[in-house]
Amino acid sequence: MHPKDSISDGQPEPPAGTAEPGVGERPEPGAEPVAVVKRRPRGRTTLIIAAAAVLGLAGGVAAGYRVQADRAPTPLAALSQPGLAYPAKALPAGKEPAPLPASQDRQVRTEGDLRKLILPRPKGWQEDKEFSALTGDGWLGVADYALDFEDERYMYGSLLEQGLRRVAGAGWRKGEYRSAVVFLVQYHSGAAAAAHAEDQRSYMPGKRGAGNEGAAIKGSAEGRYYLFPVERKAGYLPYYRARAIFSRGDVMADIRVYDTVPISKKDIRTLAERQLERL
Repeated sequence: MHPKDSISDGQPEPPAGTAEPGVGERPEPGAEPVAVVKRRPRGRTTLIIAAAAVLGLAGGVAAGYRVQADRAPTPLAALSQPGLAYPAKALPAGKEPAPLPASQDRQVRTEGDLRKLILPRPKGWQEDKEFSALTGDGWLGVADYALDFEDERYMYGSLLEQGLRRVAGAGWRKGEYRSAVVFLVQYHSGAAAAAHAEDQRSYMPGKRGAGNEGAAIKGSAEGRYYLFPVERKAGYLPYYRARAIFSRGDVMADIRVYDTVPISKKDIRTLAERQLERL
């Protein structure tokens, strides 16, 4: 190997003509001995310091856990308990508040036979045998009620997700073509019933619905009734529709009227108001 190709160790080179005595060589007589210094390999000190730091950290953590484990549990602060809002003892006999009458306790009314809360068949109307054949005893399954919607699969899943409890219905006919159906849709909560009613009202002003804002049902906070524009198709009689939607407690009411002649606002409003009174 050429001398210029050797790798330098970074130390100053000895003066020319001089060289360190080799190992095992004797110095010349009268010459001072030259001490040979053996350098420590680089990096060893750094490794020792790092290892010591790791061991110290691990030992400190272990000691801390041991100290904490040997300590007695710190008791929790006493909970503040103000006076109870209800009597600690039962009221004496004769001083208990009287229960609400059924006319004022909405839950008592809706816990019974839901079919009995459907408004009585109006005068001049007859039972719709086709609708009765579908319901049988006046109860409808979730799928039966969902069939009356454009997207029945979506409605079926939505009803179950919202906590549908049961559906009661009745259908009537008047004259040759007029018919009406009333659905009482009961949920496990009043919030779900109100949400279902609001969901149905939300699309009524658009093309999928009646195309108008409808009118408020007297006595109902959010209930409304709607008249749909007439539908005409070649070879068929005109098709008129009206619908009322509202909720009361955990029950959502859905009333629909169909005919081949115009339906007045009074016709659908009267049915809605009478049904609201029943609830």
